[in-house]
Amino acid sequence: HGFWTTPTVITGLGPDCRVNQEEIFGPVVTVLPFDREEEALEIANGTAYGLSATVWTSNLARAHRVADRLASGTVWINTWLLRDLRVPFGGTKQSGVGREGGDEALRFFTEPKNVCIKYSW
Repeated sequence: HGFWTTPTVITGLGPDCRVNQEEIFGPVVTVLPFDREEEALEIANGTAYGLSATVWTSNLARAHRVADRLASGTVWINTWLLRDLRVPFGGTKQSGVGREGGDEALRFFTEPKNVCIKYSW
């Protein structure tokens, strides 16, 4: 039968709560209200992880400004999981090292080797 987790929305917890400080994989989202853009950035960047982030706004200047300041490997604007597989994907901080996809993946998954031979004895 496999495993199934019901999609879950978590509200009412502060930024320092464990579910807001760790990476939760699965159909789970935590919602934290904020009053100022700076406060939202402090909350988002105040974790040890940085795999991805989403920004929802109708203000294109704000979208660019916030995306630039988010410590995240991927930032989606008004969308989620939209991805071109030719573009590198990966996280920052404790969300991983290296990138998957694109030329970055070739370097990450390649083990260079240097072999030197002296033919004359």
